[in-house]
Amino acid sequence: MAVDELAERIRMALPPNLHYVEKRMFGGIAFMLRGNMLVCPMKDGSMLARVGKDGMDDALAVPGATIMDMAGRSMSGFVVVSGDAIEDDETLRVWIGRCSRFVETLPPK
Repeated sequence: MAVDELAERIRMALPPNLHYVEKRMFGGIAFMLRGNMLVCPMKDGSMLARVGKDGMDDALAVPGATIMDMAGRSMSGFVVVSGDAIEDDETLRVWIGRCSRFVETLPPK
């Protein structure tokens, strides 16, 4: 799945009352909530998801989720969800919900 196609699916899955901003980042479009990254579709069809350090174990227990690794360095609080794991819209909404619950606890930037 292309970045633009996944970005459109994310737009459609975001709750209508969630006031987000789109920002170019990581070779795609990051969806930001109050200045903090929520999710970001990646070039390979996967999605970067911000779950927080305390949410890592639960997120990694979900099939298709792996630790975010950038240039050999793991990024705590972020997971990569494979494109196969978010093929259906309901699963995508569940991931967005998981991320928004965490990001809403962060102070605005």
